[in-house]
Amino acid sequence: MSVISVAALRASLAEHFPQGSQYGELETVGDGTATMRLTVSEQHLRPGGTVSGPVMMGLADVALFAALQTRIGAEPMAVTSNLNINFLSKPKADTDLVCHARMLKVGRRLGVGEASLHCGDDPDPVAHVTATYVIPSRRSG
Repeated sequence: MSVISVAALRASLAEHFPQGSQYGELETVGDGTATMRLTVSEQHLRPGGTVSGPVMMGLADVALFAALQTRIGAEPMAVTSNLNINFLSKPKADTDLVCHARMLKVGRRLGVGEASLHCGDDPDPVAHVTATYVIPSRRSG
């Protein structure tokens, strides 16, 4: 069961990370999972008519951050310490980019997750991402 609802997570992202909305919209969350969708527009493209790498990385990072929040609650100070992306094929410029993120392990100080990016409903991913997040210590008092 999810620690935080999609509505609460959307509100938290809007308050603490409003620039994240440029990378898409949070569609669903679950226990350690999140799905985001980016409606691709001209601003997301690079020469050659494909979605730029930084946009794909941003989408994956926000989706993985959201997936982490479902395990630890709304914690805006959790930060990315490592992100690795493998570009597998050229994404289509005229199709939404969908990111499915899931946490592989969440400990007291670190969370590790992976994400796959897809063009719409195509089952073949266009990119695979792994990332690690540092979770701030929770001090009482």
